[in-house]
Amino acid sequence: MEQLLTSLGVSNAADLNLGSLTLAGVLGAVVTLIICLITIKIVMSIFRKLLTRPSIDERVRGYALGGIRTVLWIIAILIVADSLGIPVTSLVAMLSVFTLAVSLAVQSVLSNIAGGIVILLNKPFKEGDYVDTPNGAGTVAKMTLSYTYLDTPDNLRVVIPNSALSAGKVVNYTALGKRRVDHTITASYDASVEDVRRACLEAVARTAKVMADPAPVVLVASYGESSISYYVRMWCDCADYWDVYFESLENIRACFAESSVEMTYNHLNVHIVEK
Repeated sequence: MEQLLTSLGVSNAADLNLGSLTLAGVLGAVVTLIICLITIKIVMSIFRKLLTRPSIDERVRGYALGGIRTVLWIIAILIVADSLGIPVTSLVAMLSVFTLAVSLAVQSVLSNIAGGIVILLNKPFKEGDYVDTPNGAGTVAKMTLSYTYLDTPDNLRVVIPNSALSAGKVVNYTALGKRRVDHTITASYDASVEDVRRACLEAVARTAKVMADPAPVVLVASYGESSISYYVRMWCDCADYWDVYFESLENIRACFAESSVEMTYNHLNVHIVEK
């Protein structure tokens, strides 16, 4: 090695120049890079342990670790470049300008990503939940960092930007596990309240998938001009809501007929006057 350096006119390995670089500078940069790699590994290990809490969504954990890794690599590249004598100030300025240009070009995308992070952290809903949003209602089929996909009951797929979901009202019908089915039924004044209540409770008892606890109730809602309105309320699992809703309506009509309870409706009387 020394003979080779001597033949090149270099008396000391540290004096070897590669353009503006020296062998000593290159070796120092390699050592710096190794230290940076070890530091990145240690820091990533620490953050990985901090982000393993059950309350943190797996996707949020992946995005966070990816972002931290990117930042650490950028810092490592700048440190190594500085050790090689490359002007880091200009690199930072160029990186800042590039970042600003990209952020302005994809402002809406970044807004959706920010909304996705908010949704993943707060967890207002999860995949499989039935939700009602300002942009449509349906079952959450898939959630990404930018968009949420809803499948509607009539088999349509609605794609909603996460920025709209994070800023608007979202009603989750599935989160609590059970729902209350409400009906407003009218009956004639000629029928006693107890007869109407008995007929309604019998209709509820004939309806499958109704919960016994909380117990169904029938309440007087209001007194109208020609009828009394009643609230009929029962509970069921979220998945059984529409089955219970429609079946109970059919059973109420049948039980009213069996109990001779008149279900009132508006009448129009036409009087013909002969002159």
